[in-house]
Amino acid sequence: MRVSPTSSVVPAQSASPLAEPAQGAERRPDRPCLTELRLSAYAVHRRAGLPLGPLTLFAGPSGSGKTSALRAYDALARLGGGASLDEAFPRPVACVPDRARPDAQRRRGFRIGCTADGPEGPVRLDIAVQAEPELRIVGERLTSGGLVLLETALRDPSRRTVQAAWHTAGNAPVTRAPLPDDRLGTSLLPLRVAGKTDGQRRVLAAAEQMVVALRSVFGCDPRPGRMRLPVPTGSGRLLGGCDNLADVLWRTRSECGRRHAQLVAAVRAGCAGPVADVLAEPLVAGRVRALLDRGDGGRTELSRLGDGELRYLALALVLLTGPGVLEVDPAGEVPAAMQTLTVLADNLDRSLDPRQRTELLGLAVRMCERGHIRLVGAVSDASWAAGVDGVTVVHLEP
Repeated sequence: MRVSPTSSVVPAQSASPLAEPAQGAERRPDRPCLTELRLSAYAVHRRAGLPLGPLTLFAGPSGSGKTSALRAYDALARLGGGASLDEAFPRPVACVPDRARPDAQRRRGFRIGCTADGPEGPVRLDIAVQAEPELRIVGERLTSGGLVLLETALRDPSRRTVQAAWHTAGNAPVTRAPLPDDRLGTSLLPLRVAGKTDGQRRVLAAAEQMVVALRSVFGCDPRPGRMRLPVPTGSGRLLGGCDNLADVLWRTRSECGRRHAQLVAAVRAGCAGPVADVLAEPLVAGRVRALLDRGDGGRTELSRLGDGELRYLALALVLLTGPGVLEVDPAGEVPAAMQTLTVLADNLDRSLDPRQRTELLGLAVRMCERGHIRLVGAVSDASWAAGVDGVTVVHLEP
C-alpha cells in the first residue's frame, strides 16, 4: 500500500498507528473525524493502516480490498450509532481473513479499528469480532494518549456478555461490569459512566469523540437505471442509490437558492449542452420527474441522459447537501456545527468521462476544505487525482 496525500509514501500494509503530535505542534480538529482505518485482520487485509484525510481515495485493481475497506468503515459507523453486531455485519463470515483456519473450538473472526482525532486528541478504538460459531464481540479497547480507557474481554462463552473495565482514577483505578457482546461498548459508556471523577470524565470525552466521529455516514453509489424513472413524492431525503433524485430536487430547489445555484453551475460544467436550471416537475398520482432546463425553452428529461451524466449530477448533489437532505442518522444530541458528514462512495468514477472526473474532484476538494463534509471513495485508478492538493490517495495491492 502506497500513500500519497501530496508526495509522502509509506510501505505496504505496515502503516503505524498515528502518533500524537507534540504539544502545540498542531491544532486539534474542531469537529471529531476519523484519521485512520485499521484492518488488522479483515477480508483480504492484514495489518493494514489506511490514513484518512478530508478527501480520500482508495485505489487499486479488482480484489485489492477497496470495497471491503469501505464496508469496514460503514460497519464501524453503524456500531458507533448503536446498531447491533448482526446489523453492522450482515455477512460476518465474508469478513474473516482469507484462508483463516478455526481454532480448537471452531472459532474464527476478524479485527478492525480506527483512530478519531478531535478536541481530545487522537483516540483509538480496536475490536475483535468472532464470526463463527456465534457472532459476538470478544474484545474491545479504547485508548487515548497511551492510556487504556475501556477494555472488554470474553470470559465465559456460555454468557452473552463481555467483562468490561473502564478507567476511573478515583477510589478504585477501574470500574468493572458486564456489557452485552453484540454492541459496541464505547457507544454504551455514556449510559454507564457517571462522570464523577477526572478519570471518568476523560473516558466520557474520548467515547463521545469516537462516537461523533463515527456517526453521520452516507453510503452512496448512484444507480442511473432507477434515477431515470418518475418517483412518488416522499420524505425528500436522498437514498444511497439516488433512486429518488427527482423527489429530492423537488424539495431542495426551493429550500436554498444559493446551494441550488451551485448545483446548477456544477451540472453545467459536467453535462453536455447548455444548462440553465435543474428542476423537478409534478406528474399525475403524486409523482415527479427531474429535468434539465436548457435555457432556450427546451427541457431534457433525466431519462435521456447518459449514465455518466446521471452519476455526476447525483454525486454533485450529495456533496452540496448535508444530513438534513441525505438519508443518514446524525447524532441528534450533538450540535450540527460540531458534526461532520462522511460520504462513502464505491466506484466513485464509474461511467464518468475525464471532464466529469476533474469537475467532481474539484467540487469535492472545495466542499471538504470547509470541514462539514468528508469523502472516502474507491476507484480502480487514481492517476487523474495525483498531485491534487487536498486529496489523500491510498494505493492498495491485491
